[in-house]
Amino acid sequence: MPDPRDAVITGIGLISCLGEGEDAHWTALNAEGGFQPVTVDGPLAGYPVHPMAKLELGRQIPKHGDQRQMEPWQRIGTYAAGLALDAAGVKGVPELLGRTDLIVAAGGGERDYAVDTAILSALPGSAEPEMLLNERLLGDLRPTLFLAQLSNLLAGNISIVHGVIGSSRTFMGEEASGADAVRIACARIAAGQAELCLVGSSYNAERPDAQLHYLMGGRLHRGPFTGIWNRETGLILGSVGCFLVIESREHAQARGAAPIAQIAAIATDRCGRAPNAARAIAEHQLAGMRQHLQPGASAVFSASAGVAPAMAEEAEFLAGLDLPVRGVANALGHSVEAAFPAALALAAFALGHQKLFAPLQAHPLEAPMPERLAAALVTGWGHWRGEAMAVLTQP
Repeated sequence: MPDPRDAVITGIGLISCLGEGEDAHWTALNAEGGFQPVTVDGPLAGYPVHPMAKLELGRQIPKHGDQRQMEPWQRIGTYAAGLALDAAGVKGVPELLGRTDLIVAAGGGERDYAVDTAILSALPGSAEPEMLLNERLLGDLRPTLFLAQLSNLLAGNISIVHGVIGSSRTFMGEEASGADAVRIACARIAAGQAELCLVGSSYNAERPDAQLHYLMGGRLHRGPFTGIWNRETGLILGSVGCFLVIESREHAQARGAAPIAQIAAIATDRCGRAPNAARAIAEHQLAGMRQHLQPGASAVFSASAGVAPAMAEEAEFLAGLDLPVRGVANALGHSVEAAFPAALALAAFALGHQKLFAPLQAHPLEAPMPERLAAALVTGWGHWRGEAMAVLTQP
């Protein structure tokens, strides 16, 4: 029986290597002859990325001054947020925007490469490198852009450009932050603390420092594209912007908005990744939401990063569910904070079409599904920490 406090998705803004919006993604995912991944050589030679599709920024960020003052990850997120507001019928409606709560998952911003290069060049010849480092960081970086504020810039730009002026929250914490942003929105709606939320994240994979971080940690794939379920070397990053408009069922009905999907359940957790620890969390999460899945009419949308050993453990867990699986990173690349919201978006698109798109790679997990799709299990195991799960159902 529908509950007035159900959390429903009424708008989706997704941009990636596959294009902009639902139609571009659905067409690419169902391409005749099978899905073809879109990758290019990244900033580090030999390490591929899934690049952002070419965007006409003026469609969602009309002022060139606003575009210029944003870093790429902020432009990606602000653009995706505009698409979501458009899709939900909220954009340009002050009465709705004035009470739209904004929940953003964000990283720490992009590096000043000129400053980094100058410091790294000077350090080897310095008699007191620690002192030099402190002096250069204090003198060369803009004082307003320390790490605690960088993550808030995306929310600020969304508020300025789109007029979203309800409460605002920004979460940091890689993959877990994207899942928690959605979970908090659903919890606030269920508790009657919010009616209308704009939730999401963005990631720019085409940055040298982004690839360098994961390369230094031994978690970056090198060489030609390989599907995540067959990958042992690490992740392939992807530039993605994804925002969802989530609201209570009664609020959507009152304003005549048609729900795309219902978020029937969502849970997040984290562990130290001892052997089988993440799997135990997943089994516990699934036990609390299995009743929402429909035998023969459900599928899994995994936001797995493709990093061993977590990926292998997740694959083993998913194989035991006996459900067709789609590894979202095969299509979009791994977008860290945006990975879980993007998996929710693709699941919602599929529910809207009442069908699962074709397999994204040749692997036993990615089985075809000719039956009608009625429910989607969305999973997300972070590359280092963070385990999340949600169920989307027909609205």
